[in-house]
Amino acid sequence: MLVSIVVSVYNEEEVLEKFYNTLRLCIEIPELAFEIIFVNDGSTDASLDVLNNIFNQDERIKIINFSRNFGHESAMLAGIEHSNGDLIICMDSDLQHPPAKIPEIIQKFSEGFEVISMVRKQRDDAGFLGRLTSKYFYRLLNKLSDFKFETNASDFFAISRRVANVVSTNFKDRNRFLRGFIQQVGFRKSTIDYEAPKRAGGSSKYSFYKLLVFSIAVIVANSRTPLRFSIFISFFFGLFSIIVAIYSMVMKLVGNPFSGYTTLIVFMSISFSLLFFVIGVLGEYIGNLYQEIKARPIYIIESIFEHKK
Repeated sequence: MLVSIVVSVYNEEEVLEKFYNTLRLCIEIPELAFEIIFVNDGSTDASLDVLNNIFNQDERIKIINFSRNFGHESAMLAGIEHSNGDLIICMDSDLQHPPAKIPEIIQKFSEGFEVISMVRKQRDDAGFLGRLTSKYFYRLLNKLSDFKFETNASDFFAISRRVANVVSTNFKDRNRFLRGFIQQVGFRKSTIDYEAPKRAGGSSKYSFYKLLVFSIAVIVANSRTPLRFSIFISFFFGLFSIIVAIYSMVMKLVGNPFSGYTTLIVFMSISFSLLFFVIGVLGEYIGNLYQEIKARPIYIIESIFEHKK
């Protein structure tokens, strides 16, 4: 059996050598063959030089080099599409996805599971805001979406060749959520818990703003509830306007009309705030459609380095 390990790399020169040495020790399983696919996602540091050095040490290494930075999800998808394994394991190169879990993943696959989600139970370097964001992101997504996602599932996961073919062929969204996609395809699924240690080097490439933008994109791509919420807002304010109009006419008929200035200003302020919110929601969905219709490439490969068989 061939196992493909897909590793996303973006400006990780400080940790790549250590990651490779750790990974190499964890996959010394005589009865299995491995290929290790590093996807260099347009790194601007010396990551590619480090990868080339690793490439010269190990014939199992393949390097996919992007023409520029396309994002973590694109890198994982490229690795999946260029893999040959019966089992494909996707992970990051910062050692927060522990390679020591790989034998356990392979065991799950041997038991017949085709989708193995790695569920993070603890993250040593996550601050209060990071833990809070992660906790409520899945809670909100599951409230809004018809499909229930595994809470705290990470970009550390494994899929069979059959699932990989389905994802590569049918999940070509420009706004990608691979850890969610693999949960939606069906087949036998299982989870493995793990604890994410502190980064072995470098710094996180995701700021709070990037995580927020990503979260909004994921919700828009997986739920129509925000659009339905807009309809409920319209109905509520239409009903409220009718009540205010009736009340105003009754007060005028009984000879006790109220000034209405404060009421009018407050009502208009709330109305316009909600109106712009609804327009923003619609804008996100239209922007999503615009990206999909353009159908520009999800990634562009500048070069591929692999050993001749």
